[in-house]
Amino acid sequence: MSAFDKIDMTLLRLLSENADFSAGALARRLNMSQPTIWRRVRRLEDSGVIKGRRIVLDCEKLGFGVTVFLGIKLSGKKGVPLEDFERALSAIPEVQTVEYVLGMYDYRLRVVARDIADFERVLRRRIMTLRGVGDVEANVLLSEERRIGPL
Repeated sequence: MSAFDKIDMTLLRLLSENADFSAGALARRLNMSQPTIWRRVRRLEDSGVIKGRRIVLDCEKLGFGVTVFLGIKLSGKKGVPLEDFERALSAIPEVQTVEYVLGMYDYRLRVVARDIADFERVLRRRIMTLRGVGDVEANVLLSEERRIGPL
């Protein structure tokens, strides 16, 4: 699907703000019928534009008060298959995202921890012990105002 009309874009924006909207609620907001909205949302899902729906957790309320962005430079790409390295990183519960990037580092990670001491434990015992880890740079998140969506 490559052509989206104004209604599709509005639906995507509304659902990205609140994935709990029912077809009925969306229909009322757009002044359209519920079946029409349901078909449009279904088409967006079937085409892969909507990949899924998820809840957003408040990490701080769950006891994770520190978020750190890690840049990891591999010590030698030939020594470690990238898929194995990514799988090992993804198996660490504190690692929220693993992104393969172009630039100074090979990977960018978002890591949550209870506090700085907990982060140090995760870094030393779980991340730095992985085969292939070279240089690492950590940036501690001070505040996050909002997560910007694509629309």
